[in-house]
Amino acid sequence: MELTTQMGAQNLKIPAPAQCMAFRLGGQAYAVDILSVQEIRRFTTPTSLPDVPSYLSGVINLRGAVVPVLDLRARFNLEAAIDRLTVIIVVAVHGKNVGLVVDEVTSVIKVASDAVRAAPTLAHQADGSFIIGLIPHGDQLVTLLDVSRLVSSELGTA
Repeated sequence: MELTTQMGAQNLKIPAPAQCMAFRLGGQAYAVDILSVQEIRRFTTPTSLPDVPSYLSGVINLRGAVVPVLDLRARFNLEAAIDRLTVIIVVAVHGKNVGLVVDEVTSVIKVASDAVRAAPTLAHQADGSFIIGLIPHGDQLVTLLDVSRLVSSELGTA
């Protein structure tokens, strides 16, 4: 599904899923296309790897497959504390599984065809290419992430 949103006088075509999995990172709400989600796993400490960025937590064994794990809290420069709600969302990107550490999964959001708003471009933002847009949900805005772009940029899985 493709959506058109208004940002000033500019029309932007933004692909949007019909349903998203919402989660929290550092008190903020984020979401990814639910079709990319393979499973949600209780947090287990990944095996660390040498000489990798700090947000690459390491790897986990997922039924015999070695799966890299990105800590989105560290990637987005947010406080990172492991508690009983912390989980790993396993997503499929370009035929490969990748784990994403998040504070907690909160809900599944149905996204109306006109619901996604363009995210503002900020001068200090290093790379917002993985942000699809913002979804108004109740009294908050949920940042919709393009998990394919996010993971591809971090792990080189094009």
